[in-house]
Amino acid sequence: MTPGFERPLFLVLGCGSIPLIILLSRYYKNVLTLDMPLGPPGGISFRAPGAIILLLRVLFGLELCGIFLLFAAAAGPRFSSTQLVWLNRGADILFVIDISPSMAGLDMDGQSRFDTARQLVADFAERQPACALGLAAVGSEASLLLPPTVDREIFSERLNTLRIGELGDGTALGLGLGIGALHIHRSTAPRRVVVLITDGENNTGAVHPETAAAALRMAGASLWVIGLGSGGEVPIDYVDPRTGKRRTGVLDSRFDSESLEAIAREGGGTYIAAPSLSSFSEAFYRMAEGEIAVGHPAPLTRTRNFHGPLIITALCLLLAARLVRRYVLGEFL
Repeated sequence: MTPGFERPLFLVLGCGSIPLIILLSRYYKNVLTLDMPLGPPGGISFRAPGAIILLLRVLFGLELCGIFLLFAAAAGPRFSSTQLVWLNRGADILFVIDISPSMAGLDMDGQSRFDTARQLVADFAERQPACALGLAAVGSEASLLLPPTVDREIFSERLNTLRIGELGDGTALGLGLGIGALHIHRSTAPRRVVVLITDGENNTGAVHPETAAAALRMAGASLWVIGLGSGGEVPIDYVDPRTGKRRTGVLDSRFDSESLEAIAREGGGTYIAAPSLSSFSEAFYRMAEGEIAVGHPAPLTRTRNFHGPLIITALCLLLAARLVRRYVLGEFL
């Protein structure tokens, strides 16, 4: 929020009027005031009590503040804020993330596959503000966690609360892609994308992955399959969300690139192998370059006027000073 004034000249006049009023009040007091001693000749002249003098000064200060606030209100005070508004709608992208225990494999330059995937998805969300992003998870079951939304706060919150193993120990890729096909076909976005991030083969679920991939192609959605990790023995370390116990050990990673390629091929999509952190980042770059339409942002300035409260405050100060002068001090003018 940036403060400003529509007519700053009135603010300048208000600042200049205060010392002028003080000077005029002193001048007319000296010119128009007639001293009449009330005491005996040659005695001590009458002086008003100190409390009365202080009260008069306070009332004069309130009146000056009221006058200044009226000038400030006439200057048109306002608060302005500028934000970027996207003139065209971006893509609807649904991330389907494998959260089976094998995603705890620590072969992404010291990080787990799951943590790396979550971080890259979060970075992608920050770089693509015009796109609506959704989130689904795959374990022994599959679940839509968040439909495509442009609310990055809600998306980040749900992404950060995702945990390995919360949907079981299996990998039902067909169910995950089926959920993607079910929800993405309802989208009216110019581009609809499903991104499957997994490190293994389908080993459970009632829907075959290639059948679900074909459904995505028929729905007019693009499919990207990113395969994480590589075969062989990989150390794992994670906390089981159901028991709260930490699980560590060595995983015999059965990475099946051929099945993932077949899924992407059946869906008319693209398969990218990501055995390392750098290749995983490159996969996200390729996906963004291939699917994300360039947005056209425009600055939108919102203005909120603030003269009303100033006028009300000024009138209250002037009225309060006038009432005290009339009913407490007994003045007529």
